[in-house]
Amino acid sequence: MTIEQRKVVGIDLGTHTGYAFCTDDMPRIEFSGVQDFTPKRHEGGGMRFMRFSLWLDEFLAGDQVIVFYEEVASHKGTHAAHIYGGLLALLTGHCEKRDIPYRGLPVGTVKKFATGRGNASKNDMMAHASTKFGGPVRSHDQADALWILSLGLKELGVK
Repeated sequence: MTIEQRKVVGIDLGTHTGYAFCTDDMPRIEFSGVQDFTPKRHEGGGMRFMRFSLWLDEFLAGDQVIVFYEEVASHKGTHAAHIYGGLLALLTGHCEKRDIPYRGLPVGTVKKFATGRGNASKNDMMAHASTKFGGPVRSHDQADALWILSLGLKELGVK
């Protein structure tokens, strides 16, 4: 019998979804990135959601998974709000169906944890992530996911 390690995941939902995960309670750049769900030419807008759902099936596979995501209270535009809402519905539905524990972490809380300021800029979040997690981050989505994962681990009692 093998014992599966716990996989803790941080997700920054959006058309460019940032993700980070660890199995040893140590977030690192090499286990993070961005998945692009932009609809391709001649595709309907629903394709982003289909691809996201398929990605979740692979990314959240396993028995010992815990998910943290960035909980956004408001958006600058209606389109972004619709996309976020659709992705959030798919994520939470996926977790409920598979008994995966999940929790949203408010944007300001994540920013304050990362930089000491609840209104930190995207550039500040990226700079602090590059310093904390051992290398340059490629986007603010990746940086946010690393910080969401790190704060999630803190909430689980990991130092």
